Amino acid sequence: MTRYVVTGTDTGIGKTVFSAALAGALRAHYWKPVQSGLDDGADRDAVAALAQLPPDLILPEAYRLTQPLSPHRAAELDGLQIDPARLSPPDHERLVVEGAGGALVPITRGTLYADLFAWWNLPVIVVARTALGTINHSLLTLEALRARGVPIHGIAFVGAENADNEQTIAAMGKVRRLGRLDPLDPLTPETLAAAFARGFALEDFA
Repeated sequence: MTRYVVTGTDTGIGKTVFSAALAGALRAHYWKPVQSGLDDGADRDAVAALAQLPPDLILPEAYRLTQPLSPHRAAELDGLQIDPARLSPPDHERLVVEGAGGALVPITRGTLYADLFAWWNLPVIVVARTALGTINHSLLTLEALRARGVPIHGIAFVGAENADNEQTIAAMGKVRRLGRLDPLDPLTPETLAAAFARGFALEDFA
């Protein structure tokens, strides 16, 4: 089975774009268990468009929260209580699961995404930017995941090439560098698929 969890070192670093590229390349089901913030549309809509996946491969969220905040707070403002037991990944042979924000973002006031990842026991791909500050954020994320026994498949970079940052993180974090997505303008299904093919080896995800 080819099943991955995609997390990141921070919010807004390109997890959804990478998830779309990976799901499209694998022709996998895509699932974001908790969507926080709906004003700009849901991430599953962006993934469906960028990956050009049929509707049956885009799975509904367990929770859709209106405010663009950490899930624990967004749920409180919506008058909801997130039940982690509802967040068990669906049983599909090919699956890409996208978290929210970084690995230590709270789902509830007692549960972090990293706790869920440990419970799921699925290989995690860490998405990191390449720019200044990424070494600290990336190494902290890797340490937090390993402290909980989370299996780490590798790290994927998003941004302009920064060979030293990427090599330093891979070496000091003892993690496989999977590849890098170039900045894309325009961002279209075609440019994304080409960038993924250029920056990554599909066999690393087989």
